[in-house]
Amino acid sequence: MSLFDHPSPLSSCLAALIQRLGPSGRASRLILERASRLQLPFHALPATRDSICWLEGPPLQRLVELPRGALSGPVQEDKAQARAILIHVVELQQQRLESFDLRLIDGLSNCDPEQTPFTSFEDYAASAACQRIRIISYKDFVRAISQALPRFLAGECISLRQASWHGDRVFWAGEQHSEAFACAVAYARRRELEIALPAELSSYRLSNSGLTQLQQRYHVLAMPGAAWSDPAFMSLLLDNGLPYARLSLLRTAGAPEFLLLPKHSAEASALGEGLRLAGAPDVVRHLQGLAARSAA
Repeated sequence: MSLFDHPSPLSSCLAALIQRLGPSGRASRLILERASRLQLPFHALPATRDSICWLEGPPLQRLVELPRGALSGPVQEDKAQARAILIHVVELQQQRLESFDLRLIDGLSNCDPEQTPFTSFEDYAASAACQRIRIISYKDFVRAISQALPRFLAGECISLRQASWHGDRVFWAGEQHSEAFACAVAYARRRELEIALPAELSSYRLSNSGLTQLQQRYHVLAMPGAAWSDPAFMSLLLDNGLPYARLSLLRTAGAPEFLLLPKHSAEASALGEGLRLAGAPDVVRHLQGLAARSAA
C-alpha cells in the first residue's frame, strides 16, 4: 500500500509540496519526504502566562541587540544573514517621562516566574515571600520603597520597561528589594497615595514588517534538544551541506532551539517544509499570533 492510497491531511500536503517542486527538484523531493517521516519529540511552544515577572515568556527583547556570536552554525555568512533579519523582528522605543505614577507599575524584572506565580502586586504582597514587609503607616511605606529606591525622596529617575507580548504591563527594571517595591506599590494603590517620579521607559514590540520579512526569507522551527543527536535528522542537515543557523533564545531547561533554514536554498526550504509536516512548531507563526493578540 502506498502513502497516497488513502490520503490523509499529511500525505495530501506532502503530495502537493512534492508536485510543486517539479521533476527537476529530485534532491529536494527526497529531503522533503525523508524529513516529513522524522520521529522527533516536538512540543508546541508555550503560551505566555499572565505574570508580574518580566522573565515569564520568551526573552524576545534580546533580538534588538542580538550579539554577532549568538547564532551557531558552520558558515559565518549564513549566520550573519540570519542575524540581519532577526534584529528587525522586535522594535525598541525609549522615552523620558517627566512624571510617571508608580501605581501603574505591576511587574518586576528580576523575579523567578516559577517561584513567583502571581498576576498582581497585591497577590504577591499577601504571599509568604513578602511576609516580613509590614506597611501600616506612611512612614512604613517610605521606608519600604526607599529600600528599593534609595533616592525616592529626592525624586530620582527610575527605569521601566514594557513589551507587547506582556500586554499593557509596566515592569520596574530594578534588581534589588523587589518584595519591598511590590508591597509599597500595592499599599499606595490601596491608600490612593499619589506617588510619581520621572522615568526612562523602554518599550519593545513585535514588528509586523520584520515578521513578514522573516517569514519570506526563512523557515524558523523549534527543534527539541534530541534532534541534534538524531542520526536521521543530522544526516539530512549535514550530508547535504545545507545552509542553516541555530539560535538558543529560550532560557528554561529543556527549551527548544530555533533552526533557521533559508528559503532561497531549495534543499534547505525542502527540509523546513518536511520538518513542519513532521510536527516542528513554526516559530514565525507563533510570533505572529503574539503580535496579533497584543494589537487586539
